[in-house]
Amino acid sequence: MRYNFITIEGNIGAGKTTLAHLLSKHFNARLILEEFADNPFLPKFYENQRQYAFPLELFFMAERYKQLKDLLQTKDMFQNLTISDYLFTKCLLFAKVNLPEEEFLLYQKLFDIINPQLAPPDLLIYLHAPVNKLKENIKKRNRSYEQNIESEYLFTLQETYTQYIKQHNIKTLFIDVSKSDFLGNDEHLKVVIEALDKDYDDGQHYLNLP
Repeated sequence: MRYNFITIEGNIGAGKTTLAHLLSKHFNARLILEEFADNPFLPKFYENQRQYAFPLELFFMAERYKQLKDLLQTKDMFQNLTISDYLFTKCLLFAKVNLPEEEFLLYQKLFDIINPQLAPPDLLIYLHAPVNKLKENIKKRNRSYEQNIESEYLFTLQETYTQYIKQHNIKTLFIDVSKSDFLGNDEHLKVVIEALDKDYDDGQHYLNLP
């Protein structure tokens, strides 16, 4: 394995956690999963975004920072590779979509203080799927508070992610997961595993599944 720290990102319902689980099992990697269920503001946010967006994003940033700082600074003698199903910059991207301008500027100041303390991933895997596929996946996993997420919200998040990655020099492997089935099709997972054996230059690289 050429990498020590791989992060998987993508929109809501893109399949980040599923792929993270499968790759960590294959490579015997340490797995870092976002503890979204611990955020008490999440169900409230989907009921009233304006009222709960700021505490929601603050809670997420604090929890993600603590989790990544604790785990990434702790060496594991038996697992050289760490795989995470979220990028810390996700905090800023969601805040940009969810917060009004004045609150976002305050949030960004806090983010800019914290972010340099965390090691960036060696490789970002970005899972891209059209909004209709995301909504299918969201419906399938059946979290009650997610069922009324609007297509426009998902599209805005998608645009925010892709703009950020294109504007920053992040080594990224884009994977089109519009027809992926990592759990049911071994060939799809095999293609990703083989792709991780390559040493990519900085910038964006694209992988199509069979």
